[in-house]
Amino acid sequence: MPTENDPFRDSGPLGSNSDGARRVAASNLVFVISECKPCGQEGALIVFECARWDVEIPADGRALSATVSCPDGVSKGGLILLHPSNDGSRRQFLFEDLATRLPMLGITVLRYDRRPKIEDADVPHEHQVADVEHALRWYREHLGPEPVGLWGFSQGAWVAILAAAADPSIAFVVVVGGSAVSPAIQMRYGAAEQLRRAGYGSAALGELAALRLAWEGWQRGVVSREAAQNTINQFAGRPWFTLSWVPPVVPEHPSWADMDFDPAETISALRCPVLAFYGHDEWIPVADSVKVWESRITDPGQLTIHYLDGAGHHPTLHDGRAIDAISPAYTETMDRWILDRVA
Repeated sequence: MPTENDPFRDSGPLGSNSDGARRVAASNLVFVISECKPCGQEGALIVFECARWDVEIPADGRALSATVSCPDGVSKGGLILLHPSNDGSRRQFLFEDLATRLPMLGITVLRYDRRPKIEDADVPHEHQVADVEHALRWYREHLGPEPVGLWGFSQGAWVAILAAAADPSIAFVVVVGGSAVSPAIQMRYGAAEQLRRAGYGSAALGELAALRLAWEGWQRGVVSREAAQNTINQFAGRPWFTLSWVPPVVPEHPSWADMDFDPAETISALRCPVLAFYGHDEWIPVADSVKVWESRITDPGQLTIHYLDGAGHHPTLHDGRAIDAISPAYTETMDRWILDRVA
């Protein structure tokens, strides 16, 4: 239900006002959102005269703080952005890049702050998918029934495919650094790869495997907390221990609800086009992930896989963490692909 602070409270979807325009107050500014009928076409298309504004999206009794970035002209379609595990902010540089660049191509971008973690545990996939549903509902109520896709980085790629498999109205999915194996398998691979890159050999890798086996067993409830702690104590003094992604003290309660999520089953349920980006990834098994994509997607013609030379887990060159380090091949390929999907 609209509230006093809802800038869209005066009507439903855009264009429902008699004057064909709406004034939206946000961040102490007033933006005009109008609609028009292009010559030779029937039906109203949204024309935005603003760049971006902040909104609150209702979500299960809470609000998702969000930012909408829109084109200066006709909006051809929309994109909702989904987060990696370690950053729930809508201000992260990969999000800022998309929100700055895509509106100039006619694509509206919606991004929001992920709901907070509880006791430092990852937000369960099902809660993140529910928030995607809330964001989609808000988008369609306020911005219209144009095609909307999802973009997900790292953990956000899992959320994107889960949401798209559950909602056939989602027009397309872009995944960046998206593992197609379970989180548990991915973390075994990623931790081992960190040790290899740091110069450790087979002995250290064998100890790491035993450590992670005990950690995963406790998370699944098949290894006692005491036994898991004993294994951790055995290896906590190793120089590579901080690369294992296992805490030195076992928490009181398991906190990895989605560790055995199998992306293959979800990939089999997808019916929309997918663009998947992979670099020379230090965190996910790229070859195994590509095999899953190619063997499990129902329509191979819907799948595009693009390898990014010089990139790692992030789609950046030289391991950069800033907009100016983003791979040109990533931006050029994605821009062209998305425009084809909304044409």
